[in-house]
Amino acid sequence: MKPVVRLKRLPHAGDLPLPSYATGGAAGADLRAALAEPMVIEPGSRAAVPSGFAFEVPEGFEIQVRPRSGLALKHGVTVLNTPGTVDSDYRGEVMAILVNLGNEPFAIRHGDRIAQIVLAPVQLASFTEAAELGLTARGTGGFGSTGV
Repeated sequence: MKPVVRLKRLPHAGDLPLPSYATGGAAGADLRAALAEPMVIEPGSRAAVPSGFAFEVPEGFEIQVRPRSGLALKHGVTVLNTPGTVDSDYRGEVMAILVNLGNEPFAIRHGDRIAQIVLAPVQLASFTEAAELGLTARGTGGFGSTGV
């Protein structure tokens, strides 16, 4: 049985469709821009782009806001804090924090698909302080320690 995510349409999203999956095998549902007027993200700049929806994420889940591969490849536009997390207790408008890593200004219009959202289960942990941690082959090797 599929989990149900309730959403509230905000006034500036009156004509937008609900988030939807583009194909039967898609993991992410398209999130669209809810804009009163077009917005431009200049190269090297970022912007929070409103979706026009607030979500009621079921307890034990999160919604991950992820980039759209076509925007990333063709325009260098991606979600800055990938994946962005919408917690189950957040009830405000979901926005996509987009960054333009491309060389040209990127225009966004009302209704444009700006990101995708994925419902994912969350496992909460208990954190316990320890004087020592178990040994592994990698040990404390960090960034780049396993090779290129």
